[in-house]
Amino acid sequence: MTVTQEALARGRRAYELDRKHVFHSWQAQGPFDPMTITRTAGSRVWDGEGRELLDLSCQLVNTNIGHQHPAVVKAIQDQAADICTIAPQHVNDARSEAARLIAELAPEGLDRVFFTNGGADANEHAIRMARLHTGRQKVLSAYRSYHGGTQLAVNVTGDPRRFPNDSPGEGVVHFMPAYTYRSHFGSETEAEETTRALRHLEDMITLEGPANIAAVILETVPGTAGIYGPPPGYLAGVRELTRKHGIMYIADEVMAGFGRTGAWFAVDHWDVAPDLLTFAKGVNSGYVPLGGVVISEPVYETFVDRQYPGGLTYSGHPLACAAAVATITAMREEGMIENAARLGREVIGPRLEAMKAAHPSVGDVRGLGCFWAIELVKDRETREPLAPYGGSSDAMNAVLGAIRAGGVLPFANFNRIHVVPPLNIADADLHTGLDVIDRALNEADAHVG
Repeated sequence: MTVTQEALARGRRAYELDRKHVFHSWQAQGPFDPMTITRTAGSRVWDGEGRELLDLSCQLVNTNIGHQHPAVVKAIQDQAADICTIAPQHVNDARSEAARLIAELAPEGLDRVFFTNGGADANEHAIRMARLHTGRQKVLSAYRSYHGGTQLAVNVTGDPRRFPNDSPGEGVVHFMPAYTYRSHFGSETEAEETTRALRHLEDMITLEGPANIAAVILETVPGTAGIYGPPPGYLAGVRELTRKHGIMYIADEVMAGFGRTGAWFAVDHWDVAPDLLTFAKGVNSGYVPLGGVVISEPVYETFVDRQYPGGLTYSGHPLACAAAVATITAMREEGMIENAARLGREVIGPRLEAMKAAHPSVGDVRGLGCFWAIELVKDRETREPLAPYGGSSDAMNAVLGAIRAGGVLPFANFNRIHVVPPLNIADADLHTGLDVIDRALNEADAHVG
């Protein structure tokens, strides 16, 4: 597929206008040189020069069904011809059906859906619900986590994006999560990490006062923070601690949900049911902004006769919900969840293990489904990262430059490359992309001490 001269000209005009008028997120505005995208289709995008790139980033890990899926595009078009938008106090069939499908997929006992515009406000509202339900204020959240860019969500976040926005008055307390590769607790096995991390969390609950804590919020599998899945028994232990102390357990599935891990929700792998579950991104592959909170019956009961003090003009927007219905339907009909699990098990996992064996710069590979991380180090023994926490390095830039030069659009954070393809990517395309990453790791190997 080629990009027309007309499309390239539009892209050049778009770039000029962007640099004159657009203020970009998470960027110093001056030196930033954004890539122009002129076309998308399936697992590919085309840049402002007409160059084809295999999209192994899924943009911000949200285009779970790839770009321009025809069934979802048609659903948006059909909905626009019927009802483009309507105020959230009114019933509309797209929102009702989306809520039914999401509740059907969620863990047992979570049957009500509050729709938001994205993941950050989903987490904000989940915390608000937990605080109102419990009458408590504090929220416990893990370091090495990301929960969104709005005021409360960025304070709940446990990575450097929080630092410039830190507001102690938000009532957030951070703790060390279970993370076997970079264990804070000196663990040498997953069992040790589970035991020690849970003891630490219980100590934090005790020291902060259980009667003061409204919620513990956890990404089931942290995304941009490193795709480090919980060791066996950890999430069950968190669930037990929260029940013991009357604390709400909020599972942040904004990135991990809707098939990314090879299950509808990542909590399904560990058979854990939270009190509140947040979602966004993959629910409609990001085609129209949508997020939400799936609510357990006890939390719902709090607001049966008591007004919930929150809402959004675009809660359950018909175009977004129609896209969600079409996305979930396509995932089911095309077996995308099962395919994601297969790709992780048969393609991505084995290939990354082979890369680890071949490249001394690879300290760890981990993941499940279509949700994997390659952690790059200067020294395997000391585990010194190839780029510092919260930053990048010339070595990482060289690796990423080689990946892009090979025709692949990567997702990276600090010293990691994340392998997060569409759930329906062709096996041949995935192998091609992994070949490019494999070759690019030679750049990282040159910096191993």
